[in-house]
Amino acid sequence: MNTPRIAQVHRRTSESDIRVEINLDGSGTANIQTGLPFFDHMLTAFCTHGAFDLEVIAQGDTHIDAHHTVEDTAIVLGQAIAQALGDKAGIRRFGQRYLPMDEALVRAVIDLSGRSYSVITGEPENMQVQVIGGHYPTVINHHFFETLAQHSQATLHLTVLAGRDPHHITEAEFKAVARSLREACENDERIQSVPSTKGTL
Repeated sequence: MNTPRIAQVHRRTSESDIRVEINLDGSGTANIQTGLPFFDHMLTAFCTHGAFDLEVIAQGDTHIDAHHTVEDTAIVLGQAIAQALGDKAGIRRFGQRYLPMDEALVRAVIDLSGRSYSVITGEPENMQVQVIGGHYPTVINHHFFETLAQHSQATLHLTVLAGRDPHHITEAEFKAVARSLREACENDERIQSVPSTKGTL
């Protein structure tokens, strides 16, 4: 595939206004502006380790909390990934990554199957109550990745195998998903058609 796989998606609701542009064949260039500094940091890590060029411009009701902005960004990012993949001819389809960050260890396994499904397990109980930087509740990680899988039409298994620090766990999750997605999106020179016995994904 020589044509860059690029998509732009814009979604506006009464709670948020999100615009995403992604180039799956980029080099990790990021322009992330969500009004949530830690979330910006995670999305920057996502595009760096996925080697995607990613622009996310989001305005949301962050004066209430982070939830709507984070969830709606996952919706739009997932839709952009699905659009950029097109018919998925020639892709590897499957990707997996173990990713450590200090005491944290996360495994992400993805299938660009066209079937939305997610299994997210292993986060310690303190992830339910931790707020990073005073604005990012880590309880939303599960919902972000669940929503991303749904709207990118992917199957995602994300497992926290070890970890104590919610910052490290969250960052390892974002990086592991990015790395597994990068592998799944890569072109396989031995496969010219859609990698499915059904002929479609």
